Amino acid sequence: MRTIFSYFKPYKKQSVLGPLFKLLEATFELIVPFIVGLIVDRGIGERVNGAYPYADKPFLFAMFGVLIAFGVVGLACSITAQYFAAKTATGVCAHLRRDLFRKVQTLSYSDLDKLGTSTILTRMTGDVDKLQSGINLALRLFLRSPFIVFGAMITAILIDPKSTGAFAVVIVVLSLVVFGIMFLCMPLYKKSQSSLDDVLKSTRENLSGARVLRAFCKEEDETALFNERNGELTKRRKFVGRIAEITNPLTYVIVNIGIILLIWTGAIRVDAGGLSQGSVIALYNLMSQILIELIKLANLIVSVTKAAACGSRIGSVLKMQPSVKDQPKDERDENLPFIRFDKVGMAYNAGGDYALKDVSFDVEKGQTVGIIGGTGSGKTTLVNLLPRFYEASEGTVSIDGKKVENYSLEELREKIGVVPQKAVLFKGTVRENLLWGDAKATDEWLEKSLEYAQAKETVEYKGGLDAPVERSGKNFSGGQKQRLTIARALAKKPEILILDDSSSALDYATDKALRQAIASLDFNPTVFIVSQRTSSVRNADKIVVLDDGEVVGVGTHASLLKDCVVYKEIYDSQYSESEGGEL
Repeated sequence: MRTIFSYFKPYKKQSVLGPLFKLLEATFELIVPFIVGLIVDRGIGERVNGAYPYADKPFLFAMFGVLIAFGVVGLACSITAQYFAAKTATGVCAHLRRDLFRKVQTLSYSDLDKLGTSTILTRMTGDVDKLQSGINLALRLFLRSPFIVFGAMITAILIDPKSTGAFAVVIVVLSLVVFGIMFLCMPLYKKSQSSLDDVLKSTRENLSGARVLRAFCKEEDETALFNERNGELTKRRKFVGRIAEITNPLTYVIVNIGIILLIWTGAIRVDAGGLSQGSVIALYNLMSQILIELIKLANLIVSVTKAAACGSRIGSVLKMQPSVKDQPKDERDENLPFIRFDKVGMAYNAGGDYALKDVSFDVEKGQTVGIIGGTGSGKTTLVNLLPRFYEASEGTVSIDGKKVENYSLEELREKIGVVPQKAVLFKGTVRENLLWGDAKATDEWLEKSLEYAQAKETVEYKGGLDAPVERSGKNFSGGQKQRLTIARALAKKPEILILDDSSSALDYATDKALRQAIASLDFNPTVFIVSQRTSSVRNADKIVVLDDGEVVGVGTHASLLKDCVVYKEIYDSQYSESEGGEL
């Protein structure tokens, strides 16, 4: 929670003024029972023959005026306190969301894999909202309620010192109940929040994969899984809710017992002439105030407990250190080729199986390199090491004579244009999406990039560069989205272009035209083509064949057909001997 408290610094003034105005309002409330007692004793007086002959009407009206004034001023103080509390809570959580988003942007692929998308979404939405509600309530009530409880006790002592024992016993017993339940509930709320992550995970997967579910008729299975996870969440929340619900009945019982004893002993003393009627009414009102405030405090503690659990979960994300850190150095070896993989190994989890093992090969500037292999052979993992989306577990990857870890992340990724396996577009226009590659690119170059990516006709048909793009590019087909993401990467004019299975949704003729266009680029990038099609890589200057994370062949199409069994098997599975011509 220390991490969360640091966000209160810009709101020190509001964090102090909010509770202070609440305390001012509470002070007026504590004076009210005392005034009511004066009204009964002096303003109304004793009843004689069904009337109040000794009523002091001027005093009575004066006290009514004081009560109205206290009400108006108290309302103004309450509104002011609410304003400061809301401003603090909203401001703190706005900065938290901003920093959470920034933190997520700094995390590597490995860090994001560990957290999970559903967990990140829960932290940035549900957890922050609960924290905001908890901060708002705490600033308004956390000082006010204890102040009224102990202030009521002090006021009762001033009215009747003999009532001190009853008030002290009630306050001590209630405090034990309230704080005991609080400490019991806090860890249980943390567990229930972790179950919420599982429910959100199911929800997200089902919404994003609705078509797949229906295609395989898995609706009932997923409904059963959701019900199981939702049932676990419900079970945990019911359990902690039952414990929290004990607070209200226990506090009511304890305070009402105190009130009964107070009225009973007060009536005896009034009859004996040792206490006035107004004093008994004032003491009763003070005891009622204690009841109301302790119930508020109990509910506040439940909310603050939830907020604290959410705050610690948020803090754990903010404290995460990116596994891939910016550590630029000027070390460079001019004798190295443009790109070198030197005995590179990569494991996604520490101590787990290696996705890549002892990978070594060189690439010269401007060459086209094909990466081919079966599913799960490590093709995507290999190219993800170039922009340091993942960190190599062993060995080194160097670009332009410099190890990738010696570049700043911004400098490194400025050199590289990546077209990922899953084509992702953002809501806006075609132009806005392409400008992600280069914010300063001219419309002329954007149109040229579309032409190279074989997407110009599609975009012109949709309305040109200002054609709308729906969320995730849902108004484009799979192949159209792939070509637009290629155009986005080309708009950057990168030194290294990575095409990670980016033509899987294209027909062979379009794929061939795309490869020919990329080969004719005037800025001559070094191109990595990841594919399972031999037709996509056969014209590459160098082809790297992967099998179960190991390099089993490096060479040209012709040499690999002769010397690499794995490559020949892939080729033969896609073409018969009579279809060996180039595509």
